Amino acid sequence: MGDRIRAIGLMSGTSMDGMDVAMLTTDGESVVERGPFLAVPYDPAFRERLKQGLEDARTMTVRSARPGSLGELERELTLRHAGAVKTFLSTHGLSAGEIAVIGFHGQTVLHRPDQALTVQIGDGALLARETGIDVVYDMRANDMAHGGQGAPLVPAYHAALAASLKEAARPVCFVNIGGISNLTYVDDEGRILAFDSGPGNALIDQWVEVNAGVPFDQGGMIASEGSVLMPLAERYLDHPFFTTDQRRSLDRNDFRPPEPDEAGLHDGARTLAYVTAAAILRSAGHLPHPPQTYIISGGGRLNRTIMADLKEITARSGATVLTAEEAGFDGDATEAEAWAYLAVRSLKRLPLTFPGTTGVKAAVTGGVLARARVPSPSAAK
Repeated sequence: MGDRIRAIGLMSGTSMDGMDVAMLTTDGESVVERGPFLAVPYDPAFRERLKQGLEDARTMTVRSARPGSLGELERELTLRHAGAVKTFLSTHGLSAGEIAVIGFHGQTVLHRPDQALTVQIGDGALLARETGIDVVYDMRANDMAHGGQGAPLVPAYHAALAASLKEAARPVCFVNIGGISNLTYVDDEGRILAFDSGPGNALIDQWVEVNAGVPFDQGGMIASEGSVLMPLAERYLDHPFFTTDQRRSLDRNDFRPPEPDEAGLHDGARTLAYVTAAAILRSAGHLPHPPQTYIISGGGRLNRTIMADLKEITARSGATVLTAEEAGFDGDATEAEAWAYLAVRSLKRLPLTFPGTTGVKAAVTGGVLARARVPSPSAAK
């Protein structure tokens, strides 16, 4: 068992709704002591700037380029994360010297695994200077350099959490329903398989924002008043992503919301909620054995319509669906916790990705370390 390190993880996901901050004390392997969590939402104006950043990034062919608004956006995004860290530390009575490392995801603005191109804006060196804490960032690139898809990275953390599940029927499948959904399969022998499973909240968010002027369907209320338009749903579920044997990671723009004349507000939201749930099961069909327990994290677990569909569909195979909280975890904090865990693994040069998770040729570590100071012994516990 290695030294335990106190780390902070920062996540800004494909839903682009805000920053998640979580603390973890871990050896980067089997020891996981979860700490406090803070969610800091983005204001509507900044969300619009992030959306413009996605458009500006569409022409990118070089990772280091920052066309259009991206350079200025990257700086502001980083400073917002620095502010979130300072708020987190102050709220919980902590000092920068008590944290060994920050795992910084940044904001994905482009992800094209078929071109070995992934771009997460976020200046790790600036974040380290602003917080006074070492930062590990850019954790996807090395995986791609070795033939991987660059995603998903959370499975290494899911495997550590799975070890604490004594009563859950195996195989266990962790599902994160963020803007894009991804799953991690852990069997009785600890084998890990993982891949993006399809559209998550992003399609629903885009649909209700355009048609109702709200950023997301809170609790699935809009969807609950509609009906599933099966021809539209099957059009999504017949996408080659689900039928090909090759699993790959997704970009936010791989699936687009319906055209305005294809559905009304409620039926469109209801159909997309069904697609989110059904996509998970379509993708799970590529696993070696049907999962017996599904553990759901991410914002999608709060959409009661998605969860009801997921429970109904999985019940046909006798599987159980649990929210992260029902399994003893925090479904809002899981991804940010994972980035803290991965940062510690990066410091120790342990693998972040594996052939069964990203398709990388062999297990590899990753991440870039930005030093803020000489490491303090007080940061390790």
